[in-house]
Amino acid sequence: MIRKNQPKKDIQKKVYHTDRFYQPILTPKIPTIQSEFRIIEEALTQQIEILKSYVEIGQAVFYVKKDFVPKALEILKSLHYNIMSEMSAIDNLAIDNSFELFYQLTSHEKSHKNRRRLRVKCQISENESMPSVSNIFPAANWSERECYDMFGIKFDNHPFLKRILMPTDWIGYPLLKSYPLKGDEFASWYEVDKIFGREYRDIVGPEQRDSARIDRNDSINFGRIGKEVARGEKPSDSIHKVTYQEVNKPPILKKFPTENPKILDKRM
Repeated sequence: MIRKNQPKKDIQKKVYHTDRFYQPILTPKIPTIQSEFRIIEEALTQQIEILKSYVEIGQAVFYVKKDFVPKALEILKSLHYNIMSEMSAIDNLAIDNSFELFYQLTSHEKSHKNRRRLRVKCQISENESMPSVSNIFPAANWSERECYDMFGIKFDNHPFLKRILMPTDWIGYPLLKSYPLKGDEFASWYEVDKIFGREYRDIVGPEQRDSARIDRNDSINFGRIGKEVARGEKPSDSIHKVTYQEVNKPPILKKFPTENPKILDKRM
């Protein structure tokens, strides 16, 4: 089956509920040369070219070309930044037709004190592959597989570049901004086709993958505060006071009486 090709450029913006013109306040960026990361930058520039660098919220950020990423990580590992705590990508395809990949490194060396975290970044264009760094940091093995699974970015010389979260026959990459938050047409029929078969589509119906969806007429799984009705009853728009006192039961104790306390000899 060939799906209809519909424009999906940054489709996730359609579900944002914030002011579309709101601009968050940016955190200040300090030149790396004026910080404790100056020694790290000097060690990197001796062997590779740094396109841009700064310190933000106590962490250094170094931008390099994609081919220099493995060498940069090797140098940083020799400087005792020997833990890769995170690696992923950012979809900027709708902005400048690129992905921004980042590698978050951590050092537990006491000598590093306040410069224990730093980040290496690079940019690649759509359909451009990246060199794998799983031979330098074994933790990158699964991170690169997840990056491939979620963004479709391929990593050269990866030992086992297969999907890690989604089924192997899944179509599309869920973390792309062009991928609808509740899934596309393929996602809505995937499990129905797998479990029952395509011939049962009209009987079972499509999957509901929107986790934020609320059915106003559903009084079984959803109750409006102040407008609750009995389970399965028709929703009501009348506002009523919510009470939790059961019928023919002792009244709810709102305040424990302190006068004339009774001391129990044994548990009742």
